[in-house]
Amino acid sequence: MVKERNILITGANGQLGRSIKKNSSNYNYNFFFMPKDKLDISNSLDLKKCLDKFKFDTIINCAAYTNVNKAETEKKKSKLINHEAVGFLAKYCYRNEIQLIHISTDYVFDGKKFFPYVESDKKNAINYYGITKAEGENIFLKYKPKNSIIIRTSWLYSEYNYNFINQIIDKVKKNKNIEITTEETGSLTNASDLANVILEIMPKIKNKEPEIYHFSNSGICTRFEIACKINELLNGSSKVEYNFKSDGNVVRPKFSALDSNKLCHRFSISNNNWLESLKIYLENYQNCL
Repeated sequence: MVKERNILITGANGQLGRSIKKNSSNYNYNFFFMPKDKLDISNSLDLKKCLDKFKFDTIINCAAYTNVNKAETEKKKSKLINHEAVGFLAKYCYRNEIQLIHISTDYVFDGKKFFPYVESDKKNAINYYGITKAEGENIFLKYKPKNSIIIRTSWLYSEYNYNFINQIIDKVKKNKNIEITTEETGSLTNASDLANVILEIMPKIKNKEPEIYHFSNSGICTRFEIACKINELLNGSSKVEYNFKSDGNVVRPKFSALDSNKLCHRFSISNNNWLESLKIYLENYQNCL
């Protein structure tokens, strides 16, 4: 009889964690969804107690400090969660032969390219959030847990959090005008698509040393283009206007699109175009009204 796989999802109340939970019924695994109030990965003692108790086969680390603006002032907290806690997880997984899937970000890059980033491109983060995520990757790779990977993703959205997509939807539904930057180009990622990819490829990952993959929905778009499409698809009457400055006071990559071909080819994964996934998301949104 095949042993049922025990899967821990850290950061289970975040967009990706909740998307994995929503899609988990399609997979025959024993899932443990741990939000921060049940498992704080920055507390190494509590984390070790949890890992020792349940004997997990796979850990999907969705926990992260993701507030890009606050990371500049809450540096200790950002570093603890995005870097130091990842090191503890990777070391523990290496010693106990546990698979670790860690989620990283396009913000490890500086945004100076003009075509999508591939996994081998040099990291050069330009804000503290990106720096801590890059350091988290480095310490993960240092400990070399088997059958483990890092997945970089970008511009994640879902129905669960007040993300960029939901902010635009809210303004369109209220007929508010939208001023949006034209200075940021990247790859949009439907969290449900990423959740399915992770659960699909998880048993297929076989490597002696960890690898890095990218996943976002295919195609390149600007934040301005996304806002225009949402307004159009919802038959909104909002006026979408240019703003030549990035949102917030923190410097962000001007171009951070990701090339997902390596993952899609390696694991035979089909990938929706960003607009196709956005249309499906908006259709489901309207059906829930």
